[in-house]
Amino acid sequence: MKLRLELFVGDIEKSMNFYSNVLGFNLPKDTNKSYISVRNGDVVLGLGEMENLSEKHPLKTSNGQQIGLGVEIVLEVEDVKKAYNKVVAKEYPIQAELTKRPWGLEDFRIVDPDGYYF
Repeated sequence: MKLRLELFVGDIEKSMNFYSNVLGFNLPKDTNKSYISVRNGDVVLGLGEMENLSEKHPLKTSNGQQIGLGVEIVLEVEDVKKAYNKVVAKEYPIQAELTKRPWGLEDFRIVDPDGYYF
C-alpha cells in the first residue's frame, strides 16, 4: 500500500513553487495548471485548485475558512538537519525550529502557502 494525498490550494503556481523549490518535490513535465501530481521519493501529492471543487464538495472552503485545519502532514527524511538547512537557505518561514521532541524524534514545522501544516 502507498499513500497519496490530495491538497486543494488557492494558487497552484504558488504551490508548485513551494513544493518544488522549498521541499524538493519533482514537478511533472506536463502541467495543466488545474491539477498536478508532485513527487519526492515515494511521496505523491496531488495539488488541485480549490476553485474547481463543486460548491457541495466536503473540502470546499469559503468565507476565510482555514484550509487543512486539524491535519498535520509528516514527511520523514533521512537527514532532518539537512532538510531543515535547505528550508532555512530558501528563507522560508519556520513555524517551529528544529527540536528534539520528548518522544525521541527531531523535527521542525512549516506551513505551506495555503495553511497546510508540515
